[in-house]
Amino acid sequence: MMLPLIALFLAAFAFGTTEFVIAGVLPEVAQGLGVSVPTAGYLVSGYACGIAIGGPLLALATSKVSRKTLLLCLAVAFTLGQAACALAPDFTSMLLLRIAIAVAHGTYFGVAMVVAVSLVREDQRGRAVAVILSGLTVSNIIGVPAGTAIGAFWGWRATFWVMGGLGIVAIIAMLVLLPRTAGATSRPAGLAREVRVLGRQQVWTSLILMLMLMIGQFGLFTYITPTLLEVTGLDESLIPWVLLLNGVGATIGVFVGGKLSDWKLMPSLIAMLALQAAMLAAIYAVAPYPVPMVGAIVIWGGLNFAIGAPIQTRILTWTADASNLASSLIPSGFNVGIAFAASLGAAMLNAGLGYRSLPLAGVIAMLVAVAVAVASQSWEWRSRSMPPLPAAAE
Repeated sequence: MMLPLIALFLAAFAFGTTEFVIAGVLPEVAQGLGVSVPTAGYLVSGYACGIAIGGPLLALATSKVSRKTLLLCLAVAFTLGQAACALAPDFTSMLLLRIAIAVAHGTYFGVAMVVAVSLVREDQRGRAVAVILSGLTVSNIIGVPAGTAIGAFWGWRATFWVMGGLGIVAIIAMLVLLPRTAGATSRPAGLAREVRVLGRQQVWTSLILMLMLMIGQFGLFTYITPTLLEVTGLDESLIPWVLLLNGVGATIGVFVGGKLSDWKLMPSLIAMLALQAAMLAAIYAVAPYPVPMVGAIVIWGGLNFAIGAPIQTRILTWTADASNLASSLIPSGFNVGIAFAASLGAAMLNAGLGYRSLPLAGVIAMLVAVAVAVASQSWEWRSRSMPPLPAAAE
């Protein structure tokens, strides 16, 4: 079933690239649309809001649509949206288009995760989730630098035209490679049931773990460049290489996390959360020293995405009987967590704590996550609860 997963990966790569590449061409976009760079920054926050709010709503509204049809429609919306962004005459239209694409983005990742795990055996769910997640990491390693370079050479509008072409490739791949019955269920779950499954402790505790993970990741990553410049003392020309290494570590981490999810999900997750707390403490300790700091950043990046895979696998496993809303909350949860983490980091900096203090918030968040994960697993063992069967198997 690797070919269908590759088709899903291509679309995930496309969505990931369009979300993050805007940062690489933001000054050019601002100039082209006649606004300031801070104003153009709303193209980033608007996109995040579209994912967080619009994604779950669209997922619920389309719960009765064939999964393959829905995925294709979302890819078509992405492709048309890129062309429209390339032609956008002003900032307002660009912002509205970005929000619309973001709604499709949030829905796509939720649906793609469900379809991916439906295409593989139960003991391969983690690896299937890892393939979709790798679309985001690879987009940061390849898509964002390439899109930024295209914008620098041919203008920012060319970046969006090329991403539209990538969308066409993803559409063709899904048309050809995805089974017609991919992700099909015997009957869609009603809204009441979709909401009710969120009350399962494995689901809401996993969402807490997701928030803690984002604090540990984006509380520091949001300010990684000034941290490396001012605390570590790296030359500015080295920053892109450090970020590239971080992305490579993240991509490796995705697949390691997926494999561990299929082996022993909760013990692996608890161990990785504890290890991440130690890594963030190590980053605080070695921040002034370039070589160990770079090494720590790479390992930290790998752990961030290794932890993400089992958290998402657990949510999908425990909502298999009504997965539309829960799966769409995964990308929403990540984006809410990113916004919260960035705001927390800003509050710490405004309080005068300095860039070096940022990993300490992550240490606390990871220790909270370990406690939550241990309590959740103990509760599960005591209750002897079992994951639900998919709706089609009921």
